[in-house]
Amino acid sequence: MSRSNSTNLLERCKKFLSRKKNSFTGKYYLYTGEKLNWFQVCLRLETSVIPVILPWVIFCGVYGFLVSLLYYFGVPIGFTQKSGVLTNAILTFNIGFTLLLVFRTNTANERFWEGRRLWGSLVNTVRNLAQGIFIVVKEQSPKDRGKKEATVRLLVAFAIAMKLHLRGEAVDEQLAPLMSDIQYFKLKDTQHPPLQIAFWIRDYLQHQHERNCINIYQLTSLHNLVDDLVDILGGCERILRTPLPLIYSIKLRQLLLIFCLILPVEIVSNLTWWTGVITAFVSFTLLSIEEIGSEIEEPFGHDPNDLPLDMICNTMRRNVEELIISAASSARD
Repeated sequence: MSRSNSTNLLERCKKFLSRKKNSFTGKYYLYTGEKLNWFQVCLRLETSVIPVILPWVIFCGVYGFLVSLLYYFGVPIGFTQKSGVLTNAILTFNIGFTLLLVFRTNTANERFWEGRRLWGSLVNTVRNLAQGIFIVVKEQSPKDRGKKEATVRLLVAFAIAMKLHLRGEAVDEQLAPLMSDIQYFKLKDTQHPPLQIAFWIRDYLQHQHERNCINIYQLTSLHNLVDDLVDILGGCERILRTPLPLIYSIKLRQLLLIFCLILPVEIVSNLTWWTGVITAFVSFTLLSIEEIGSEIEEPFGHDPNDLPLDMICNTMRRNVEELIISAASSARD
């Protein structure tokens, strides 16, 4: 095969991989690390939304059908001759309702992406601190390498403990391989495991300074990175413990209900028996948007639309283990 043909083949492969990454399933794989087809992706993402809104959608559809039934039997329930006042009143209501729905969705989206930025900063800080410990801290005995590796693994333990803390879950076996048995059992009795792990990391750094393995400037730099870890933890706790004011959610649900009650009366004179179907479809759309906003407002849980914290923690674990192996190889050379 000629060089030009090889180049063309390579370019075509790159274009194919680029299109694959930009596809719906490719983006989902980059986000979660799961290889699913488009139908499985849609089903996975909808499973957390549909069960919550389905009873309300059925209620709205049945209500729309009852309005059609009453209209069919001659009950004057539809707005057949709308006055200008009524039209303007409904239009004003729709505008206010839409603005509140947009505000609710945008606020939830901002909280979601702030959480993602914080976890992205956590990945970078763990990498920088792990490399800093390996490069800066001097080894005076063979045991120092083991303590150094144990401390670097505590960085991954901090991330996993932070994930469990944000999800309101107890310390589990995920942390056992990353620390000693004494530390693991002590962590089980700790009220705030991530802070305890941060304390152990600081204690190691301070001890190395007292042994003259790092100077004061290096110690300060590494402590600043630990400060960044704690600040990231605090930022995530702020998102978790400061939800959108409940009055917005209450008012939005009220307006949603009013809208779904008014809609069949508005459209029954034109659609008749299709009123229930259209009402169910419209309510499904609006309730889905509202429920998605409610779900991603707190992005640290297990829902399919939440942040892929397990994948992020696994990435940090792989990075740290590769660093340990690479450092061990360099020491032998």
